[in-house]
Amino acid sequence: MTGPTLYVALAAFGVFVGVASGLLGVGGGTLAVPFLTLAVGLSQHSAEATSLVVILPTAIAGSLVLRRRVVGDLPLALRLGTVGAVGSVLGALLALALAGGTLRIVFAVFIGLVGLRLVRDGVSRPT
Repeated sequence: MTGPTLYVALAAFGVFVGVASGLLGVGGGTLAVPFLTLAVGLSQHSAEATSLVVILPTAIAGSLVLRRRVVGDLPLALRLGTVGAVGSVLGALLALALAGGTLRIVFAVFIGLVGLRLVRDGVSRPT
């Protein structure tokens, strides 16, 4: 994908990721990394780095909407975010130490395990 087609696809996917993040509370990386590697052709490392940059504005926008409705626990979120920032540095350094293929497998296994857990919980505890 190149040129205008790429920009239209990126814009459409950006809106989709934003809606999914706000609706499902998922980090955009679970959607963006596969899209950036498979559709756009970025390396695993580049896709993950790009996804991390995208998370900031989408998380802020969604959080502001939910906060205005008095949803969420801001003190808890700030504590988790602080610790998460430290973990993110360590994770980024680990990602850089891994070969691209290995990193892709680790990402795929993680996404698969999360999906299996969600299905299991949805089947065992219907709402």
